[in-house]
Amino acid sequence: MILIADSGSTKLTWRAVLPDGLSYEVHTSGINPVRDDEAAMRQVVQEACSSLSGEVHFGDDATFGAAFTSIHFYGAGCLPAFTAPLEKVLRAAFPKAKLTIESDLLGAAHALCGRREGIACILGTGSNSCLYDGRRIVRNVSPLGWILGDEGSGAVLGRLLVGDVLKGQLPDEVCQAFFQRFNLQRADIIEAVYRQPQANRFLASLVPFLGEHRDVDAVRRLLTDEFRRFFVRNVASYGRRDLPVGFIGSVAHYFRAELTAAAAAEGFAIGEILQDPMPRLVEYIQEDAQ
Repeated sequence: MILIADSGSTKLTWRAVLPDGLSYEVHTSGINPVRDDEAAMRQVVQEACSSLSGEVHFGDDATFGAAFTSIHFYGAGCLPAFTAPLEKVLRAAFPKAKLTIESDLLGAAHALCGRREGIACILGTGSNSCLYDGRRIVRNVSPLGWILGDEGSGAVLGRLLVGDVLKGQLPDEVCQAFFQRFNLQRADIIEAVYRQPQANRFLASLVPFLGEHRDVDAVRRLLTDEFRRFFVRNVASYGRRDLPVGFIGSVAHYFRAELTAAAAAEGFAIGEILQDPMPRLVEYIQEDAQ
């Protein structure tokens, strides 16, 4: 039995692949070892085990966990300096499994490029990119997070939207529609961004509004300009305009047209855009196991 986990900071997808080829998938809140303590990660892993064992009808959680032979965890914040607590939690839950913990960025490269050279990117709540040689990441421009970087991400698009609404930089009808859509006052926004935890998630939650108003010129410019910034400040640094640029993530999926236009404006060709990397990750890992 194989368990594959694909974790962003917001959402985590778990896929259990059984020996007969059947698979079962559940979703939990995300794990980020840079952000989360051991207790929080243990709670998420226990929730996943309970949900999966119920789906598979496989005894209690402990028996279920011991049945796995390998665990492949791809996650945001899975840097060597921070993964020891996550490894401890996973080894306790899956005591007989061979454990592999890798970054979500390498997971994106495996899903998008397989064993071919390419540029793999993530556009979700956060953003990231890398140059991949078909086996490993050879260059990565640090995303720097939503305050200093994360160009094109949901958090930054939400920040730009809020800033333009509060400063009256969007048409009046768009600003009014924003306040009606979310039932927010200026003070509510300031509170959520400056005083409450996980402001990046709050800001990213506002992004669907941009999709609802993408036909407004000012909104289209906001989207395209920010995606162009992503290419200029990240992808261009790899110096490989000959390679296709692939994307994982909900922002890339929902704003495919604007992202493609931004790529063309900066001289890049879009490769694949996958909302969900899990099916490709299953294929990649199963090929490795053969």
